[in-house]
Amino acid sequence: MQRITLLPVPPKILPRPMLPPPVALICVQPVLNRIVRNLTRALPELFARLGPHRYSRFLIDARELPFLLLLRPDPDRPRLTAVSRKAEPPCDARIGGRFRDLLGLIEGERDGDALFFSRDLDITGNLEAVVCLRNAVDDVEGAVADRVTASLGPVSRAAWGMFRRRHGRSDMESGKP
Repeated sequence: MQRITLLPVPPKILPRPMLPPPVALICVQPVLNRIVRNLTRALPELFARLGPHRYSRFLIDARELPFLLLLRPDPDRPRLTAVSRKAEPPCDARIGGRFRDLLGLIEGERDGDALFFSRDLDITGNLEAVVCLRNAVDDVEGAVADRVTASLGPVSRAAWGMFRRRHGRSDMESGKP
């Protein structure tokens, strides 16, 4: 009779293959890059208003979107990056809420304090940095979103109008939650 010796099978040590990022991340990143460039040129005072928090990392979670946004308002190299929900990066402050509420904040049509105290807006991390960001956006003449859209061209303005009607402005104007 032959004797068979079983050797232990070593665990797989091969690296996991890199998965391509979701299509949404690939499609949205060039638009985000252009938005940051245009905002940097048009509104340099935003950075001054942030004070020491201009180097902070703000993670923005618009819950209905398939990705998160990482904002780094560094005046020398500002970044707004779409990141996977599965790979949440480290941040100094995290701001989460419904997309239409976050949109209402940057358009000046929603009250951040009311959203926060009603628990419709979640803020974790450095609250002082978030307050400085809110104050900087509030101090901009006109809605930041409208200025960004105008700088992206006529097709962008039309798309933005349709987007607002579908996702926010009609609810904000009517007072619906």
